[in-house]
Amino acid sequence: MIPVISKLPQTGTTIFTTMSALAAEHGAINLSQGFPDYSCAPELIDLVNKAMLDGHNQYAPMAGLMALREQIAIKTEKLYGAVYNPDTEITVTAGATQAIFTAISAVIHPNDEVIMFEPAYDCYAPAIKLMGGVVKSLELEPPDYRIPWEMVKRLITNKTRMIILNSPHNPTGTILTRHDIDELIALVKNQDILILSDEVYEHLVFDGQEHHSMARYPELQSRSLIVSSFGKTFHATGWKMGYCVAPAHLMQEFRKIHQFLVFSVNTPIQYAIAQYLKDENNYLSLPDFFQQKRDHFRRGLEQTRFKLLPCAGTYFQSVTYEDITDEKDVDFAIRLTKDIGVAAIPVSVFYRKGTDKHVLRFCFAKEQETLDKAVERLLKV
Repeated sequence: MIPVISKLPQTGTTIFTTMSALAAEHGAINLSQGFPDYSCAPELIDLVNKAMLDGHNQYAPMAGLMALREQIAIKTEKLYGAVYNPDTEITVTAGATQAIFTAISAVIHPNDEVIMFEPAYDCYAPAIKLMGGVVKSLELEPPDYRIPWEMVKRLITNKTRMIILNSPHNPTGTILTRHDIDELIALVKNQDILILSDEVYEHLVFDGQEHHSMARYPELQSRSLIVSSFGKTFHATGWKMGYCVAPAHLMQEFRKIHQFLVFSVNTPIQYAIAQYLKDENNYLSLPDFFQQKRDHFRRGLEQTRFKLLPCAGTYFQSVTYEDITDEKDVDFAIRLTKDIGVAAIPVSVFYRKGTDKHVLRFCFAKEQETLDKAVERLLKV
């Protein structure tokens, strides 16, 4: 066997794959991995089929179908007042994770420092390391997981190249506030610091609150690569369809990497989404749709021994089990799957050091019947 020196020696199979496989093996209700158990809109399926039958089955332009980029520009301006040129500032990607990896690859050089906040989506740190960058993480504390900006200031050095933000936040369900935005603007003023803003749950903000996209604020828009996801938005995670918006000089570098990763992404689906986006109700109705699921699931969980943590956005509900057991969260999540029949994600996996706060994450992007069955089983804990 020819020896290979791993570029990610500490990295194994993701917890999402592990827990989904365990759920399937034991016939458990899978509330671990973040995907719906219901179909996307039949109209969207019809539009994809039509695009295929109309012959749109060859390569799309590298940056994405212009009709789709134009609709993204319209949506972004309508929601956030931000103007992006669809020709030079918007690129369609094979999902949000590809966009995140591409953005990091495009601008991070060896020894560049990147500030991120944990718990964090698990693709950030590996991408930084692969580029030779240095991860500087700050651990946030439950139940509110607020960013301590005074501590962030202490992490800034002359090597700080990027700050990664995720709002609405996976796995905690928190969102950035106007106070956070003001602190961030003050922090990066007169600094050569870029922002990578993971906004894949931008349409899943509850209780009448506002999504504070980096695109809303000119001081931040000018330095931000913003990533979003059609898979999350339109209940079609398996289509792996996302996009990135950024100022032209950043997008130029983004596309240099993008063209050699995937070149272009699924053509008929781009045609379908371009048409589907013309009806703004297809995304403006999402907060109410998911809030109903959140509220229903929370009412059920309130009857259990789990303690609910706040959930202002995303389709994830975090709970603490400190009154139930002292088990490590990974061990408890495995036992919950095998013995109770409900799969969750242990939140320690979102910390590089495996910090265990005895918190689990459940996905409530499920049919009401699925959520009711899960609660029924969790009442046995």
